[in-house]
Amino acid sequence: MDLLNAAVRKISRSSNKDPFYDKSPKLLATPSHVAVAQFDIPSGTSTSSSSSSSSTSSLSSSSTFWLSPTPSIWSPRRYIPAQVRKNISKRQAAVLACLLLGLLVWMVPSPRSWRREVVHIDVPHHITNPYQVLKPIAEAAKKHAPNPQRWLEHNSNNKFALSSKSKLVSSISEYGHVSKRPRAALISLVRNSELEGIVQSMTQLEYHWNRKYKYPWVFFNDEPFSDEFKAATRNLTSAKIYYEVVPQDHWSLPDWIDEGRFMNSLEYLGAIGVGKGWMISYRHMCRWNSGFFYRHPRLKDFDWYWRVEPDVHFFCDIDYDVFRFMRDNNMKYGFNMNILDDARSFPSLWSRTRSFINAHPEFIHPDADLDWLLDPRNSGDYNNCQFFSNFEIGDLNFFRGKANEKYFDWLDRGGGFYYERFGDAPIHTLSVAMFVPKNEIWFFRDIGYQHDINRHCPPKSAHRCACEPTPMDENFYRLVPLESAQKKPDDTCIRQFLGGAWLDKKSGWSQDGERMFGGDGYHGYELTGLEH
Repeated sequence: MDLLNAAVRKISRSSNKDPFYDKSPKLLATPSHVAVAQFDIPSGTSTSSSSSSSSTSSLSSSSTFWLSPTPSIWSPRRYIPAQVRKNISKRQAAVLACLLLGLLVWMVPSPRSWRREVVHIDVPHHITNPYQVLKPIAEAAKKHAPNPQRWLEHNSNNKFALSSKSKLVSSISEYGHVSKRPRAALISLVRNSELEGIVQSMTQLEYHWNRKYKYPWVFFNDEPFSDEFKAATRNLTSAKIYYEVVPQDHWSLPDWIDEGRFMNSLEYLGAIGVGKGWMISYRHMCRWNSGFFYRHPRLKDFDWYWRVEPDVHFFCDIDYDVFRFMRDNNMKYGFNMNILDDARSFPSLWSRTRSFINAHPEFIHPDADLDWLLDPRNSGDYNNCQFFSNFEIGDLNFFRGKANEKYFDWLDRGGGFYYERFGDAPIHTLSVAMFVPKNEIWFFRDIGYQHDINRHCPPKSAHRCACEPTPMDENFYRLVPLESAQKKPDDTCIRQFLGGAWLDKKSGWSQDGERMFGGDGYHGYELTGLEH
């Protein structure tokens, strides 16, 4: 106790200035007025009460520089104006702060987007196009037109695959805005008896693409699906499946059709060898695929479709969301093959189409390009080129539009589906060509596909495709029988669609000269389609 009193007396006699004040950098920030605990000097000592009080006061003063301030508890209320702070509780203030923090996180771009800023520099050198992008030659590019190749560069590698991220994460874009998944479906018109064929098609498309993206399947039939069909198809996908029946009035003879004339047509087309020309159900199918499939109530909840036929093959891994690609690049229609059709099945289609154009010129798109579908050597008539529609990816809202609906009704009322054998492929081709600018039609060259005798396989894709690459003109006239006398155009369908360098011929070559030596007259192009 004597030692304690001596220390107190020594401190009380010392200067009020702390000798370490000017030398301690930490203490420079210490407030000069803080509350400190004072020493208690027990009674009964020889020190007077005044001396004890003075010592204690001096000790308290000199100790202020050694003590840290009492840390204040953080509260969101301290950042709220006083007038507002009086009217809200601490809990309300905390909730408000959390909401503001959440909004900030939502608006700030994620670090991943910082790394994807790509500067494109055009360097004049030859490079193989890894995305197989082939576009028709456009007259002039619009200032803010979509760039499909740039999109593919940024959005491939299964960026939007559901198998690699949660559904919530996949719905949030890099810029903090909701990037909605397209309302899309894989659709197929198929019978119970075609179960084996649709199992093959589903298995391959699921393996190469849809197991990663999980878009729903919608199956249509003119009768209810069997339990066996449902069980087998459900076992092939984790995506949702719908089983729908085609309405009776969409799968029956319209009341304006003369049945006698229709039966004569079946007999005649069957006799001359037009494919499936004798089948009543095939006429219903062509009519439904041309103008009724997009009207089905089940598809009202969808904006995009990919048509899948039974018994087809998909050869290539697809590492991007084709529906997002179509939507983000403002595409209306996508195809995989562009080939000739047998003109004997629709002899009046072009004359009826011309009459529609004359009656309704207001529906023709100002940027429409019909030139590639007309043959100048054949009086400017339809050259019978078609997008092979058993593979097609399209915008349902385009088909629901007034122009397409008017065109289909015009053809349907004329009876061409039953008095002849109008097909959905040439009708879709003519509709798209009339009502859609060419730069909104996409050639899915990168997707390997086969339907019956027609096969397409992209070049330089052995790392992702299980097929032999096919030249550009591989399937040009395979659907036209040898006995058909129809005139073929000077250039193949796909080359007429693409235009530009795809029409260039080898120096010294002539079509007639090739035919004189037994060729078909289509082997004189400088580009074969296997170069890129």
